[in-house]
Amino acid sequence: MPHDPDPPPAKRFKPGSPFFRLNKKPGMLLPRKGNAPLPIDVQRKHLPIYQAKSQLISQLRQLHNAVLIGETGSGKTTQIPQYLYEAGIGRQGVVAVTQPRRVAAISLAGRVAEEKKTQLGKLVGYTVRFEDVTSAETKLKFMTDGMLLREAIGDPLLQRYTVVILDEAHERTVHTDVLFGVVKTAQRKRREQNKFPLKVLVMSATMDVDLFSQYFNKAPVLYLEGRQHPIQIYYTKQQQSDYLQAALVSIFQIHQEAPLSHDILVFLTGQEEIEALARTCRDIAKHLPENCGPMTVIPLYASLPPVQQLRVFQPAPKGCRKVILSTNIAETSVTISGIKFVIDTGMVKAKKYSPDSGLEVLAVQRVSKAQAWQRAGRAGREDSGLCYRLYTEDEFDGFASMTVPEIQRCNLASVMLQLLALRIPDVLNFDFVSKPSPEAICTAIEQLDVLGAVERKDDQVTLTPLGKKMASFPLEPRFAKTVLLSPEFSCAEEVLTIVSLLSVDSVLYNPPARREEVQSVRRKFISSEGDHVTLLSIYRGFKNVGGNKEWCRENFVNSRNMGLVAEVRSQLREICIKLGMTLESSRGDMANVRRCLAHGLFMNAAELQPDGGYVALDSHQPVAIHPSSVLFQAKPAYVVFNELLQTSKCYMRDLCLVDADWLHEAAPEYFRRKLRTGKS
Repeated sequence: MPHDPDPPPAKRFKPGSPFFRLNKKPGMLLPRKGNAPLPIDVQRKHLPIYQAKSQLISQLRQLHNAVLIGETGSGKTTQIPQYLYEAGIGRQGVVAVTQPRRVAAISLAGRVAEEKKTQLGKLVGYTVRFEDVTSAETKLKFMTDGMLLREAIGDPLLQRYTVVILDEAHERTVHTDVLFGVVKTAQRKRREQNKFPLKVLVMSATMDVDLFSQYFNKAPVLYLEGRQHPIQIYYTKQQQSDYLQAALVSIFQIHQEAPLSHDILVFLTGQEEIEALARTCRDIAKHLPENCGPMTVIPLYASLPPVQQLRVFQPAPKGCRKVILSTNIAETSVTISGIKFVIDTGMVKAKKYSPDSGLEVLAVQRVSKAQAWQRAGRAGREDSGLCYRLYTEDEFDGFASMTVPEIQRCNLASVMLQLLALRIPDVLNFDFVSKPSPEAICTAIEQLDVLGAVERKDDQVTLTPLGKKMASFPLEPRFAKTVLLSPEFSCAEEVLTIVSLLSVDSVLYNPPARREEVQSVRRKFISSEGDHVTLLSIYRGFKNVGGNKEWCRENFVNSRNMGLVAEVRSQLREICIKLGMTLESSRGDMANVRRCLAHGLFMNAAELQPDGGYVALDSHQPVAIHPSSVLFQAKPAYVVFNELLQTSKCYMRDLCLVDADWLHEAAPEYFRRKLRTGKS
């Protein structure tokens, strides 16, 4: 591979550039990946991990538990499962390799299958939500941590598996943290019952070493050294008031000056932001001088269908630059070939939950230093790279060192339901790697109690028959309850559609420049009963035209996300059929649909106040209707909502008009209690 020239000095950036060259620190050093043009078996030998292969195998043969710290790009994720298999370790069963994200599980399985010269789904396979590409022959199985958790509900001892590799442990998603406890318990019980032992390998790119090692009974820590590529870090001179504008300027500055073979990865916070910036980039790119060359802009976020996500791994056409606009999904160890530049906005969208107020709020916030380094590392996978941070060095110094694990900042109702379904005897004292606060655990149990999913006797919490059914669905407890209640209101088909629409990112896109056009096109779908009924009406329109892409374009509907809604819906429908539910349609009766939503989402209800604002009934916190809602200009007395988004105000998103009587009939004791505390 031709050697790239040294990073351009700061003076090459145009006057007015937000960047300066940072000379105080050397660029962070990161490892090298094998040269792409080499044959795969030669590439494998060029990976840093290859030097340690024999030592690693002899260590892993002896150990029940190990923590493996390897620099991003050392080859640990793709090679270690193969080393184990080739050495005959774990061949008596299946080697599971868990990933926090589906895009990583799919692409890694594809890469390992290619290296093993086997068809995907045979020796090497993967399982993610809504997709299982494995067979009876599969011995190396890549999967999302959520999928292994769901398997554990049916088989708490994980008896199919001889080795579980918990990869990307530093990401600390809720599923990863719960899986730690589940795997540790399965390992102990298998030992106590003299069953075939379970080997556990924790892999991480950053230094949570002591925490992981202590948790797995002082497991030995194995360090992997990697060959390294320097990354030059740039900071802004001044604070940026608009990080999206700064990102746009940076993209085109690089595009005008760097060789077209050098691709750009930009970190943003969410789908709407990414799609809006993608459209702006494409529009500007059309009007650039000819000497600039073309660019292909590719979005990457969790709710994109897998086929769309995998586009980021395809090389750009010759003489064209690839610009990837991504959420933090691209922070993981998957290598996206060709990335030379990273633009880090320093922002991420994350959930914050307050057990005191009972509110879970989706808020855009600063990343941690660990996340910022993880992002910078994407630029140094194959060669030296450059990372432009759209914040000052002083701002960076003020960032938190590590990201707070998700388990300590989210509503734990889903987690507690899952642990109870796993038949964990004492969920209140579950062995978490990082224990959530007692308040958060108690609040979650209370919520499940109010939903009718659990019963409590003498400090013992057990699932009710309803709770067992709720745990069958890969949904938040309130949505699972709504689906299970729907036959009572003769509207199961409608509720399945609505819950599926709420389970993916927005199926609508609203280009700011075409606001009036969007409003006039949408008028035919809009319902005064709220966003849920409006979405249902749009989905019906989509189905009536057989998912026609031209119809989607004309109606500003995201056809990719609509396709995903249909997939989610069919999986949920299958679960309903297995549970023997009656699936009928309410036809045109939307009151029954809204009544069912009120019965499932009553904890997310708000009441109109005399001053024209709203107050959440659960927390008594002031909330407002989001401008994107069809009810924005209306003032209904009572609404239920899907989520809260904190920006300048606390906004309710996805609202449905409900009657006060429905809320009280859904949970009379709960509302009596809430009204009492509200008055005090």
